[in-house]
Amino acid sequence: MNFELTEEQNLLRKTIREFAEGEIKPKIFELDRKEEFSLGLTQKMGELGLLGMAVDPKYGGQGLCSLSYVIAVEELARVDASQAATVAAHNSLGIGPIYHFGSEEQKKKYLPDLCTGKKLWSFGLTEPNAGSDAGNSQTTAELKNGNWIINGSKIFITNGATQITGGSTVQTITGTLRPFDKLRVSGPQDDRAKKEISCILVDQNTPGFTAKAMHNKLVWRSSNTAELYFDNVKVPEGNLLGKRGDGFRQMLATLDSGRLGIAAMGLGGAQGAFEAALQYTKERRAFGKAIASFQVNAFKLADCATEIEAARNLLYKACWAKDNGKKFKILAAQAKLYCSEVMHRVVNHAVQLHGGYGLMEEYPVARFYRDQKLLEIGEGTSEVQRIIISRDLGCYEDL
Repeated sequence: MNFELTEEQNLLRKTIREFAEGEIKPKIFELDRKEEFSLGLTQKMGELGLLGMAVDPKYGGQGLCSLSYVIAVEELARVDASQAATVAAHNSLGIGPIYHFGSEEQKKKYLPDLCTGKKLWSFGLTEPNAGSDAGNSQTTAELKNGNWIINGSKIFITNGATQITGGSTVQTITGTLRPFDKLRVSGPQDDRAKKEISCILVDQNTPGFTAKAMHNKLVWRSSNTAELYFDNVKVPEGNLLGKRGDGFRQMLATLDSGRLGIAAMGLGGAQGAFEAALQYTKERRAFGKAIASFQVNAFKLADCATEIEAARNLLYKACWAKDNGKKFKILAAQAKLYCSEVMHRVVNHAVQLHGGYGLMEEYPVARFYRDQKLLEIGEGTSEVQRIIISRDLGCYEDL
């Protein structure tokens, strides 16, 4: 494994860092305070090529590798989790299923606009009663006279209700499967495992489809989070993504790749919080000297620097595995788990090192502290990652 970055990757990091520092950073406080999704920043990120990074250029993408994508998300998250979330969710959850499982006709129809930032796309997976237990979805799609009739709802859907959202890939129940065939849902192998799960593409302006932005969030306040409602929504049979009944497998594969983006957000956020704490402790003086020189604080900073470096190596190894056609599922779960929890520890130290100022919203560590928590929940909780990893270790006798 060679994690030495190429000249192009170093240039990409430099370019995204300059954009994040120059374009995003001055706007963060107001966007966060108002809980406002920034159309302008999103379009600029599209112009930079951040919204179709891994897609083949023939569909309008950049054709870059997983490591390049992760570097971009890392640099955005170093400054602002909300903008990083917009990019990560669009690339992995929005574009990913269409690019990897869509027909040629679907790719040509949707991907060009999604890669340029003209439109965003979301993935309708989570429901009020189906989070970690994704197999417990209740949203249904019935095939009638050449159309799917969709009924149900989704919640906590990133990019689901922006001014430029083009639609959503919706996980639905389309019938009953053959006897359970080791899909390995999270939970007992009961009636839920007998559901035929399929993904269907639903355009935003389809009658009966309503997307409503969610507010009063603790985290990612200037990213868009939505509730989706389907009331006899009718879409053509051809909007089925891949084969009927393959929806659960498509979702699992999508989340495997998506975890690399979440891990990158943890890594970048930890780096940003660490840099803020290092700068503050070198400038803040107490008892006649910089507080960074007190060993209790210096050791906190040393621990943060060490864990960030370990997290970066684990994440980059997972990207290397994916880019070289090797199995990366477990590495992705480990990277997502470790990077998100490293950020938890780093931001906790960063706030402590700031003292009372760390509790004030005008200091970035307060926002880093809030934004971190979603990383332990979204795209598979830390507990789910431990299930995935421990299953691979053969810990469960009943599997």
